[in-house]
Amino acid sequence: MLKIGIILGSVRQGRNGEAVANWTYDFATNRNDEASYEIVDLVDYNLPFLGAAVPEAGKQEAEAAIKAWSEKIASFDGYIFVAPEYNHSIGGALKNALDYLNPEINNKAAGFVGYGGMGGARAYENLRLILGELQVADVRTAIGFSLMTDFENFSVFKPADYHAANANEMLDQLISWSGALKTIRK
Repeated sequence: MLKIGIILGSVRQGRNGEAVANWTYDFATNRNDEASYEIVDLVDYNLPFLGAAVPEAGKQEAEAAIKAWSEKIASFDGYIFVAPEYNHSIGGALKNALDYLNPEINNKAAGFVGYGGMGGARAYENLRLILGELQVADVRTAIGFSLMTDFENFSVFKPADYHAANANEMLDQLISWSGALKTIRK
């Protein structure tokens, strides 16, 4: 069985991402396909900024966080990145977390669930570039939730029913690609 990590890519207080990640998890799990799903929340990993000086008192904690993040990400065959669009890109916490990875994520597949004013399109377009450098194959179909139409008062998640078609297509592609790429990893 394939293991797919649903990466919640925002650490902002009051974020909409938790509701979006939970919807994604519930939707994927209810399909009863050949994959298991797990939400991985960046809030649970207190990753230091890559390259920044870490005070001696916090080094052990920082090293443990980096190791835990690396091991968790390595345990998956594929990923769904739940990414908000901040200033036409992904948030800094997600970019920083990805900068800690390389071999853990190589030759795996990724799908995208974006949210924001433009449905998060620029966030997952940015992710496509970053993941390409990390040798991650991204699937064509993505899900984009608009803050204007899929959130009441920009904060209560109420996705339109039509997103189910894109979700199914993205998951079908992700499962196929994750399975195929698993055969070439050592």
